[in-house]
Amino acid sequence: MKTLKTRLSKQIQNCYLIQGEDSLLYDKSLSMIKRACNLEMPDFNFTAFDDDSFSSFQTIIDACETMPFASEYKIVLLKNLSKINENDKKLLKKYIENSLSSSVLVIFDNKNLFDFLKPSVEFVDAKRLDKNTLTSLIASDLKKYGKQISLTVASDLIESCNGYYTLIANEIFKLASYTDEVMITKKMVEEIVIKEPEFKVFELTEALGKKNGDLALNLLSYMEKDTSTFSLIANHFRRLFFISISDLSDTELAKQLGVKEYAITKSRLAIKNFSKVQLKKILSLCEEVDFSIKKGLMQQQNAIYYLVFNILNI
Repeated sequence: MKTLKTRLSKQIQNCYLIQGEDSLLYDKSLSMIKRACNLEMPDFNFTAFDDDSFSSFQTIIDACETMPFASEYKIVLLKNLSKINENDKKLLKKYIENSLSSSVLVIFDNKNLFDFLKPSVEFVDAKRLDKNTLTSLIASDLKKYGKQISLTVASDLIESCNGYYTLIANEIFKLASYTDEVMITKKMVEEIVIKEPEFKVFELTEALGKKNGDLALNLLSYMEKDTSTFSLIANHFRRLFFISISDLSDTELAKQLGVKEYAITKSRLAIKNFSKVQLKKILSLCEEVDFSIKKGLMQQQNAIYYLVFNILNI
């Protein structure tokens, strides 16, 4: 993603494969590709397909093989399909090998179904950006509103949104609209920013590790209505246990677990509040509670509180 603008300035490719978990980066990539193509008459020269709007891959190939109207390029977007068969793959590969120079196929692929195309197309990584890049983007975005932010407060904003630029961009608008003051403060971030669920789990873990029951229950009151809360907590403790018994480096662990390195660093801070024995007991407790939920022996909301009370006493 960070090098896309430079690559586009040098040469426009006929197919861009965009993968990753940050949805706003998909849209930013597409906007950059559109600008580079200097797309004229978009009603005629931009076509988008998803699961609901195409009948077969041949429809997409036909769109790609149609010449642009009064424009140098046309763009065909294939957006986050849920399935693709072997025949579809063959059709697409064949088209890529002999693609029309005036057509640009852009593939949004949040399920990694199009990995087979990576060797032959231009790949764009839409994973969460590193902290330095996010800090620069935050400062740049706030500048448009006449606002400023310190490195420390920008870091708080990044952590609250768990590194997702999609969420950060939305919170930037709220922060900028909140006050006439030029400088965005830590207090504003704490009061206004809606924290990403996984970050709340980090906070909850810290409270549990420090045996701060009041804070843990306060955090849980904000999380209990989210149906993913139990699985987030269970997955988080599973990660903590794995990290605690692993001899791998942070870089290797990040690759194995599919997270950013700073998530491993934060996890190591959380681990300091637990022994390996405690983490193993908590993991067993999570499995026991998960079994009770799936068997209908315990409602999920009650299960979350049961889990938290028991962790406080481990």
